[in-house]
Amino acid sequence: MAHSFPLPRTCPFAPPPEYERMREEAPLVRASLPGGDVWLVTRHAEAQRVLAGTGISTNPATPGHPTAAFRTEAPSPEEEQALEHFRTGHFIDLDPPDHTRFRRLLIPEFTVRRIKELRPDIQKLVDGLIDDMVAQGSEAELVEAFGLALPSLVICRLLGVPYADHEFFQARTREMLSTDDDSHAAAFAIRDYLDGLVTAAEQAPKDDLLGRLITGGRLTHDELVGVMFLLLVAGHETTANMIPLAVLTLLRHPDQLAALRADPAGWPMAVEELLRFHSIVDWAAFDRVAVEDQEIGGQLVRKGEGIFVLGASANRDERVFERPDAFDIERGARHHVAFGYGVHQCLGQNLARAELEIALRTLFERLPGLRVTVADADLTAKYDGAIFGLTSMPVAW
Repeated sequence: MAHSFPLPRTCPFAPPPEYERMREEAPLVRASLPGGDVWLVTRHAEAQRVLAGTGISTNPATPGHPTAAFRTEAPSPEEEQALEHFRTGHFIDLDPPDHTRFRRLLIPEFTVRRIKELRPDIQKLVDGLIDDMVAQGSEAELVEAFGLALPSLVICRLLGVPYADHEFFQARTREMLSTDDDSHAAAFAIRDYLDGLVTAAEQAPKDDLLGRLITGGRLTHDELVGVMFLLLVAGHETTANMIPLAVLTLLRHPDQLAALRADPAGWPMAVEELLRFHSIVDWAAFDRVAVEDQEIGGQLVRKGEGIFVLGASANRDERVFERPDAFDIERGARHHVAFGYGVHQCLGQNLARAELEIALRTLFERLPGLRVTVADADLTAKYDGAIFGLTSMPVAW
């Protein structure tokens, strides 16, 4: 029997409860969507196998790609043409060698060394945001004042996007990642904005990421717009959701928070556990389609069959993680798949780790009395969102 999909979360600290039963059932299970059935990958080993890419495509234009299963009607020729133009430069949706061409251009901007050079700037931004919160009194809305603000500041500075426009792309991104009918309109609005930004930058390139891509001369105008779209949206939305969830989790585990305060060297390992524990992206970036018949986890997957890897399920796999539902900062969970796996592993993972580590360490150092002022049951969350997170989290110190 096919499972329904997607399944909503019901708790800030756990994936959908059905995932555990699905993992026990099989490494691959069938799920029903409006446009047809797809495979769901439930376990860690099979998740890595699919995400590694052998015999697998990530391109939405590949016949059988699971994004089509969300639709009950095929797009018109005009809509298909608009979508094809919109996806130009979206390298995460490309297979090698096309994907490789983009990734090679961008890797130098996100190396460990490059992010290490950015850490002092990130620290200044974090301190400035906390200064602003303290200046307003002893209470704040952490999602807006800190969770959203920090990644927006960082990615704007990295890409050369005017921070004055951050509210525009934050609001449009939230709309785009919702299930509302306006999601496509929001995505096109962001792209139109970035089209103008790239056009202006092409006239006078600066010494920033966009400027270096322009002067390199290896991408077309539309490809530049698409790359900027991906980096802007991915560069702030995921980290913005992780920061408040991480704060909430650490506050609910005071012994582990005390250990981090006593030994700040533990923060990098704690960040890995937070990434595994929450797995906020889950399936949203892990849509694939088989391009040849193959066996995965003992199951025959035929050419043209769509696949969703459930990252939040793989990261709770009892076969890999002991007591997977427990939060444990000493776990050493670096082999999680929160950033994906293989050739499509998240390009900005080093930046995300640095932002989370600096933000959390500094927040708890400077605001030792930090506390959430409402019960967990009263926190509002994106339970039906493609990327999970809290919509608000009032705090005091």
